[in-house]
Amino acid sequence: MTKKKIMVAIKYWETIANHDYDTMLALFKSKRYSDSLFFGHIVLEKILKGLVVKKTKEQAPYTHDLVRLARLANIGSSKEEIIFLNNVNEFNLRARYPEKKLEFYKKSTLKYTERNLNRIKDVYKNLCQKLK
Repeated sequence: MTKKKIMVAIKYWETIANHDYDTMLALFKSKRYSDSLFFGHIVLEKILKGLVVKKTKEQAPYTHDLVRLARLANIGSSKEEIIFLNNVNEFNLRARYPEKKLEFYKKSTLKYTERNLNRIKDVYKNLCQKLK
């Protein structure tokens, strides 16, 4: 990729991650807790893809696996952060597949969602700083 294409790709991932961040917050505010967690996964996926492009100078792979993306971006994640990203991966799978949706919906209480969204917000802000 040329330097210009790299910058365009990074800006693309950053812009749509920010848009989806606002969607995540709106869904939480409207008490759509499981949906807000699903978007939390999407937010982290997209910002990580921007970091992958920055690090590798190549397009990000077609994957939803946050742990794989963090490793490709080489952001120096701790064991605890990797465990958290792996847990957030479940928000994507459970919200996507019908047999898991009801189970995930029931699990996504206000307290559970607040705890996870607060951590997602912190990780997102940290990743945004690394993208600068």
